[in-house]
Amino acid sequence: MELLQHLAMGFGVAFTWQNLVYCFVGCFLGTLIGVLPGIGPLATIAMLLPITYALPPVAALIMLAGIYYGAQYGGSTTAILVNLPGEVASVVTTIDGYQMARKGRAGPALASAGIGSFFAGCVGTVVLAAFAPPLTEVAFKFGPAEYFSLMVLGLIGAVVLASGSLLKAIGMIVLGLMLGLVGTDVNSGVARYAFDIPELTDGIDFVPIAMGIFGYGEIISNLSRPAEHRELFSTKLSGLLPTAQDFKRMFPAMLRGTALGSILGILPGGGAVLASFASYTVEKKTKLREGEVPFGQGNIRGVAGPESANNAGAQTAFIPMLTLGIPPNPVMALMIGAMTIHNIQPGPQVMTSNPELFWGLVASMWIGNLMLIVLNLPLIGIWIKLLTVPYRWLFPSIVLFCALGVYTNNNNQFDIWTVAVFGFIGYLFYKLDLEAAPLLLGLILGPMMEENLRRALLLSRGDWSVLVTRPISAGLLIATALMIVVVMLPSVSKRREETFVED
Repeated sequence: MELLQHLAMGFGVAFTWQNLVYCFVGCFLGTLIGVLPGIGPLATIAMLLPITYALPPVAALIMLAGIYYGAQYGGSTTAILVNLPGEVASVVTTIDGYQMARKGRAGPALASAGIGSFFAGCVGTVVLAAFAPPLTEVAFKFGPAEYFSLMVLGLIGAVVLASGSLLKAIGMIVLGLMLGLVGTDVNSGVARYAFDIPELTDGIDFVPIAMGIFGYGEIISNLSRPAEHRELFSTKLSGLLPTAQDFKRMFPAMLRGTALGSILGILPGGGAVLASFASYTVEKKTKLREGEVPFGQGNIRGVAGPESANNAGAQTAFIPMLTLGIPPNPVMALMIGAMTIHNIQPGPQVMTSNPELFWGLVASMWIGNLMLIVLNLPLIGIWIKLLTVPYRWLFPSIVLFCALGVYTNNNNQFDIWTVAVFGFIGYLFYKLDLEAAPLLLGLILGPMMEENLRRALLLSRGDWSVLVTRPISAGLLIATALMIVVVMLPSVSKRREETFVED
């Protein structure tokens, strides 16, 4: 009954004309950046952070959240129509979605992606509304030792969930932790690893690094490749709704994908991305029914399952961010940055001290998902026309907006140089097949880990056993150890690789 009262309050906040407008703007921008390859929600939210300074906190977070889960919708459009995923989570959608489009079934493919996304988004929001309050009660029992152990678990989770080599993922985590050490020591106030550069005494800002690696790095990698001939279909998109047989096949896949996404989205390290890959793997292992098209040749389950999974994961990623103040992925780290800009301390107190913000954001997700399903189906033709813009015209505008966004963040020219340097570093990561997400999580969690560890040791007078004598902290460290042991098993390691590598 209390949950219904909270949701009623949330809908009262979300249904104001101002919040509805910003919800629509966020969903529209999210869909747009999902459709345009190379421009992800991370860079877009980073560019728009300065704009949110003048907005009320609720409106700012509603808009930024709309950009995040809206990008999950838009990424499937180009994946299906031109075999070009707009988002990392949409990579597996290209496998069967593009084959459906080539066979003249682009309409059912796009509709199944939209319907699956809408269903999973709504379920993910229910999970957020139902399980966030209990998690908040648990969060009040967390002290410095528990937070440190939880962050250790998060970093190990980021290593396990990162695609590719485990050794490379560990290296990226360590590099992120090292970058997080740059700045002023929280206890002594002494500058460390600043190399007598005044701008580094406050540490390296997360936004320039994220925009450099994901924005400029992607541009440089795109320019290094020869122009590709894209296959566009002139066939009119008619009969958008799947057939009754399609619905019968895709509905179980939607349920499985939604369940996977709801669980994996909570985990650190980009759970929504892993969820889409895992969902496709599960569908492939599920027996084909009579008359069903094989996977890789246009099976509708290969579209509905992964799209449901990544959208459910996008919704449940808000749970650890809102209840514990810990970002499960780089986008949520930027959301925490947006909250601190508005003097809101992320963590368990958000639900009690800012209930309008918490429940208004939850309610806006239902409204946003409804807006997205209405937006995505009719506007497909417009998105395809945007893809015809030559890249030589597109990338200078991206460079300009990134530079403007970074400069207005701190009014500091040094941040522009930081973006340029990390853009080159991002290109090296691309060439060396290194995933940047673990580095960014290490950069965000590193200073928080250090602060909580030193605080725990101060309270225990230097006694390290405080990490294992407190039950919750000990349990989290045991879970971390078990995760390391399990992932090192040869059979598990092989299956992990198969999750990310397509047959």
